[in-house]
Amino acid sequence: MQKSKRILIIVENLTMPIDRRVWQEASTLRDAGYTVSIICPKGAQYTKAYELLDGIHVFRHPLPFEADGALGYAVEYSWALFWEFVLSVRVHFKVGFDCIQACNPPDLIFIIGAFWKYLFGKPFLFDHHDINPELYEAKFGKRGAFHKLLLKLERLTFQTADASIATNDTFKAIAIERGGMPADRVFVVRSIPELSRFKRNEGEARLRNGRRHVIGYVGIMGAQDGVDLLIEAMAQLVNVQGRRDTQCVIVGSGTEFERLKSMVATHGLDDYVTFTGFLSGQPLLRAFSTFDIGVIPDPKNGYNDKISMNKVFEYMTLGIPFVQFDLDEGMRVACDAALVARNNSPIELAGQMARLLGDDALRATLAGIGRQRAQALLRWDTERAQLLAAYDLILKDRSQPSVLALPTR
Repeated sequence: MQKSKRILIIVENLTMPIDRRVWQEASTLRDAGYTVSIICPKGAQYTKAYELLDGIHVFRHPLPFEADGALGYAVEYSWALFWEFVLSVRVHFKVGFDCIQACNPPDLIFIIGAFWKYLFGKPFLFDHHDINPELYEAKFGKRGAFHKLLLKLERLTFQTADASIATNDTFKAIAIERGGMPADRVFVVRSIPELSRFKRNEGEARLRNGRRHVIGYVGIMGAQDGVDLLIEAMAQLVNVQGRRDTQCVIVGSGTEFERLKSMVATHGLDDYVTFTGFLSGQPLLRAFSTFDIGVIPDPKNGYNDKISMNKVFEYMTLGIPFVQFDLDEGMRVACDAALVARNNSPIELAGQMARLLGDDALRATLAGIGRQRAQALLRWDTERAQLLAAYDLILKDRSQPSVLALPTR
């Protein structure tokens, strides 16, 4: 491996360094001797158009709004694609790059990858985060012409890529079967926290709101994420079962945020549900460390069954017992570290939450199982080797200089 190689990573839906998976990959590549640049949107406190952050070049573009609906997504993604292309040219002149890693959603960044690959000989690596056809069906309850378009864009992305990295074996199968990629060019790199950096601390006492138990959720609040089911479950605990000893802490943001706040008010839960907004770094770890139990309320469907959720890895790594619905991938990863609710039922979800809250020994048992699985099976060293192997492969392919070339710095 040539340590002087330069990598450009493009990510559309989160700024850096907030996206834990991408930042962990970028840091791994930097530590392996690569020069790494990232293009991403501005967000939270990270509003500089350019900064050198921990040795990684971060180029940020403005993002006008968080989309909701087909037209909104079209505007958001078109805006982002324009800026990603502009900034890719800027990165070329300021830092330079020898290959591009593009992270979906959306499955449109392959257009930029194709430009640099076919005109200037720079290999393209696809980092497969989301399965957009299944996501569309889960959000809108239909397939139709747009679903077919998403399948086409997905295949074009894989066909353009020199290799891809998948978050789990299900995604690898999609890359091979739907994307037509050779199996030896698909590398599974799971989104596992690095144990040396992701550790439980003393927690944030104010989030308890004076109550004995804290139920926690961390993640996106979109239509498909099931946070409404968590709120319905809290209404069951508080208003039906009469529990007054439990606080729910919801960490994150998303297009459903205002509607979820309205749901909380409608159910009379304002004093029992705390929205922290988006958190990262140590504030996020303090929130995690306050949780007595975690919840993954994402409902069972064709999308959620296939994805690897960061929350599963994070809860187990931190020793947080949790409740989830009967999601295929989630159950495969968690095994006995979680209680399972079924039928996408908030009543069943509330029942399993109450069971876990009421049994100290069960919580300790599930926490121990989760920690053991994290330490034995969820090791970033393994994922690191897969990531570096993907880059070894595509950079080895690049044996001839491009016919066309732009002048560098």
